[in-house]
Amino acid sequence: MILSRFWLAIFISSVLFILVSLFTGSFYSLEYTLTGKKDDPKIISEKYLTQLPVAVQDTLKASPTHAVVINDTSYVYEKSVVKIYHSKQQADGLLTTCKNTITDIVIPLIAYLAFFCGLLQLLIDSGASGKLATVISPVFVKIFPEIPKNHPSISYMTLNFAANFLGLDSAATPFGLKAMESLQELNKDKETASNSQIMFMCLHAAGLTLIPTSIIGYRAAQNAANAADVMIPCIITSFIGTLAALLIVGIRQKINFKSAALILSIGTLAAVIVSLLLFINSLDLISKNHFTGNLSNVLMFGIILFILVYAVLKEKVFDAQGKNVFSSFVEGATSGAKTGFTVFPYVLGMLVAISLFRNSGLFEMITSKMADFFLMFNINRSIVDALPVALLRPFSSGGSRGFMIDAMNTYGVDSLTGRLSCIFQCAAETTFYVVAVYFGSINVKNTRYALSTMLWVDLVCVLAAIGVSVLFFGLS
Repeated sequence: MILSRFWLAIFISSVLFILVSLFTGSFYSLEYTLTGKKDDPKIISEKYLTQLPVAVQDTLKASPTHAVVINDTSYVYEKSVVKIYHSKQQADGLLTTCKNTITDIVIPLIAYLAFFCGLLQLLIDSGASGKLATVISPVFVKIFPEIPKNHPSISYMTLNFAANFLGLDSAATPFGLKAMESLQELNKDKETASNSQIMFMCLHAAGLTLIPTSIIGYRAAQNAANAADVMIPCIITSFIGTLAALLIVGIRQKINFKSAALILSIGTLAAVIVSLLLFINSLDLISKNHFTGNLSNVLMFGIILFILVYAVLKEKVFDAQGKNVFSSFVEGATSGAKTGFTVFPYVLGMLVAISLFRNSGLFEMITSKMADFFLMFNINRSIVDALPVALLRPFSSGGSRGFMIDAMNTYGVDSLTGRLSCIFQCAAETTFYVVAVYFGSINVKNTRYALSTMLWVDLVCVLAAIGVSVLFFGLS
């Protein structure tokens, strides 16, 4: 319900803001909000050549292309009319977003889902998922008391958490959707989120990450002095967010935190993280970049190899079910592709609303007012300049990534603003997109307190990111 109301609120308010801006003269044309592309220049005026200053007229006439750029303003002379452009479009227009949702998001998502769901089917049919669930069950039954011991959903959730842990976003989504589908089988009210689904979603949103591969890559591309220097802050921030999610949801669901198995598991996970951090910190710059760049991918290939080899060794198990390894993979891939088609309308609806929200200028106005508010309390300017990434992250991964890159370009890749923007991008999830996709894939309409809790976790991650960044890099 809350997601529906929020979607309507940003959609209607954005459309109203666009129309008011047009009639008050703030916008010259609305074409870019419908068919424009991200980073295209926005037209702000049209004038006859003779209406421009003489110097601009002469420059346009002398230009072979009849186009010039003066102080970030572009002048294009066509058929006695000069079109004037200034600033760039924040996101793709509504119709462009509809098209790109299919080509850039849904089709790749279907491909990822098909491949990884095919592998998951091999896990199921070979019996490996049951054995994995048996090993993990003592911990999971404490966090998810509604799930029977050794239930298949435990394996899927484990793989989802592992993929997030290793920075493998393309694998995490298929595993997560399969986990939600499996949890839905236990859900008595099919249109309302169960406690287990809410706990899983909130832990997933915290996004505990060990190797922030993409963040390191972006920093390296910007010629950072040490591209991996934000890795430890990213890990600490995401670990704090994960503990916050566990506590917030656990208290509401009356989880027993005194369980020895649960305490031991959290302690073991913390020990693994600290050990790896100490090892990585002991490496020189080249070795550190090489290790962090390859660890996730090596482990991903290792998982794929293990599944395939185990499936081959258990061919008799497949034969007993009237299947073979390849037919089992195809069965799972087909199921994954169907899931991709199911989530498409949910993804489309959310991305179109976000597109309008950004292009309307409403988001920019809100972030500007918030920045002014924080500056009133003498909050460091470097922190305030990074906040747009944190504010946009729950709505759009691509949008917040754009702000992150812009922050590194504008303020310096090794500035506090540049580094903090990277940590914001790494430590939080695209909350509204994830809620729409994961719950949409199983047709759950009432998400209860899932969205609000995930937003609280996002806030914890933002505050933790600020504290950790100041601790590691100081104020500048």
